[in-house]
Amino acid sequence: MELEIYRQILLAGFIVTMIFGAVAFKTNFCTMGAVSDVVNMGDTGRLRAWVLGMAVAVLGVTLLEYINLANMGLVADSETGRPPYRVAIFRWPRFIVGGALFGIGMTLGSGCGNRTMVRIGGGNLKSIVVLLTMGVAGYLMIFTNFGYYVFLQWMEPVYVNFKEWGVADQSLGAIVSGALSLPQGAASLGAGLFVAAGMLAWILRDSSFFENRDNVLAGVVLGLCVAAAWYLTAGSMGQELLDEVSFLEGDERPYGVGAQSLTFVQPAAVLIRYLETGFASQFISFALVAGAGVILGAFLYAVLAQRFHWEWFQSLGDVARHVIGGLLMGFGGVLSIGCTIGQAVSGVSTLAVGSFITFVSIYLGSALTMKVQYYKMVYEDEASVGGALMTGLADLRLVPQKWRRYDAI
Repeated sequence: MELEIYRQILLAGFIVTMIFGAVAFKTNFCTMGAVSDVVNMGDTGRLRAWVLGMAVAVLGVTLLEYINLANMGLVADSETGRPPYRVAIFRWPRFIVGGALFGIGMTLGSGCGNRTMVRIGGGNLKSIVVLLTMGVAGYLMIFTNFGYYVFLQWMEPVYVNFKEWGVADQSLGAIVSGALSLPQGAASLGAGLFVAAGMLAWILRDSSFFENRDNVLAGVVLGLCVAAAWYLTAGSMGQELLDEVSFLEGDERPYGVGAQSLTFVQPAAVLIRYLETGFASQFISFALVAGAGVILGAFLYAVLAQRFHWEWFQSLGDVARHVIGGLLMGFGGVLSIGCTIGQAVSGVSTLAVGSFITFVSIYLGSALTMKVQYYKMVYEDEASVGGALMTGLADLRLVPQKWRRYDAI
């Protein structure tokens, strides 16, 4: 596969994600940790860092598109397992079910897909098991018919087509354009600036947020890296690559080219496919290289900061939790078309409605899992899963307080 422009894109993407991996390790950025901080301590610092990453990414993508430096519509092959976020077909059950599964999985697996790779770089051997199990589940969803028979065949009948409502796609820009009869470019610019401003306003409600430089650094770098990845794959280099591969077929065609940004479930699935094919160069994709960059960046920082240390499972129960967590992240991440970074930052940066739904579903899935674990631990044999779940729902104010089964602690 002699595609010089592709090698340039991959190298640049690798450098971008190395930076992100190092910063994520340094700042202890973790989306599962962000949910845990809120649920268990009422601390919103890391959650605000996550939202700051979204805001920076939204601003970056909005401006890139408005000045014609990126085209999110660059898609070479719809069968690559990397569908764009803004498609007109609104797959809402996927976002809800997949997001919830991913949220449960990342809680059991001690971190999301990105955190798994950061932890590997820091010497956590448990995360290698999570990566492989997540990869196997993702492989089944992307490269076999498993996902269709288990999930999609009952979900597809209730999909919604935005074009039937006179809207080009599911992005907020397209919705505003259709509703107010505005030019798409102006509507997208306005929607992007409005969403980013709203996110920043919420962040600024906590005046102490900017006192924690690690949280600020993590959010800004995350957003910039997501925007940079979009620029690489959806800008002029991405267009040149698509022109070069348009005539290639079969094994000559690189996997997953086109507009894309950071996501950390697909790399695990592509890794399994890469191993299965005997290291076929076709599968040295942007996603795979991005995952490798995060691991190496975290490793280099951990070594230089003398924070590298080996970690292994403490019990068979610990093994089981992480294996189940990895599987659920793989199934859920592909089903929801992204993870806490792939949908909740990369997807949100395109203002796709499904990305916002996925973010909420992941958050609730993770928060409820933590609540169930907590009440099961406190009440031990007295607590049923159903009772702990209902109490957790009451804690999160999703059901009336009279429905709780156990006293709040």
